[in-house]
Amino acid sequence: MSTDNDTETDDSGGHCSTPDSDGEVAEDIAIVAFERKRDTAAEIVAGIGDRYDSIDILDYHGDVFAEHWGEYDCFVGLMASGIAMRKTAGLLDDKWEDPAVVVVDEALTWAIPLTGGHHGANQVADDLASMGAVPAMTTASEAAGKQGVEERAKALDTHVVNGDSTVATNLAVLDENLGPVARLDGPQAVVVGDDVTVLKRNSDDGVVLGTGSVSGADEQQFRDAWTASLAATDYDLDDVEFVATGTRKADEEGLLAAAEALGLGVVAFEKETLEAHEGPTPSRSKELIGWPGIAEASAIAGGRDNELLAEKERYDEAVTVAVGK
Repeated sequence: MSTDNDTETDDSGGHCSTPDSDGEVAEDIAIVAFERKRDTAAEIVAGIGDRYDSIDILDYHGDVFAEHWGEYDCFVGLMASGIAMRKTAGLLDDKWEDPAVVVVDEALTWAIPLTGGHHGANQVADDLASMGAVPAMTTASEAAGKQGVEERAKALDTHVVNGDSTVATNLAVLDENLGPVARLDGPQAVVVGDDVTVLKRNSDDGVVLGTGSVSGADEQQFRDAWTASLAATDYDLDDVEFVATGTRKADEEGLLAAAEALGLGVVAFEKETLEAHEGPTPSRSKELIGWPGIAEASAIAGGRDNELLAEKERYDEAVTVAVGK
């Protein structure tokens, strides 16, 4: 993390330069603040700064956004929304290339994504929520409580290759017609239409933590279980691409809190997907409620090779984990 109190920046540019550049995630952000609000800006740096590669403080002046446009993934305007809107409106060109803009008030009551909701602004607003701000999401999928395509990409540790397609696929998300993300292993070629979003993995290697649990398992139980499950492999938490589970466990507060604390995305698979990837270990849940065992099935479904690296283990009588690859 770095803070910049004299507004000096380098010329390396930000991460919003091309549609193929992880434009769904904010890694380098700048807080733009009036001098009288510098203490609040410093509070934000202390509160959420460790979640980003860099976080700088820029002194506000009339051309500050224009001077630094393209150097950051997201600007946090510690100011009235009208000021940020007037000063950035003329700079906006393309949602996949433009940095995101969020405004927050001095009391940290509201965090309002103005532009780039799916390209870092919602992410930053959610992070500001940990400091008490209410994230005012207006993107359709988030407003409806659904996971948009860009959010799915982030959770899967992938990025969107063909950005224009997300208009159609996010409408499908709203209509609940998108279905699970299909996986294609190569080498091979694929032909897609304008309404098919292509996600490309960010890493060449990694594992998936398939996770089930009893209701109410807490954050520490999940974290301890994930760490223990990896101990028998050659991988650690830095090698985890995401956490996989079933849709019936997608709202477990302890799971979500543990994943957020570790910077991991959570992908919830439908029952039909898990049935197609059942693991070798019998599970009582199948005879009791008709669901295959979540840990192994989600680890297999989530792995790029659909392979089970470590069979499920139950930890603290609360969390079950399998490792997929």
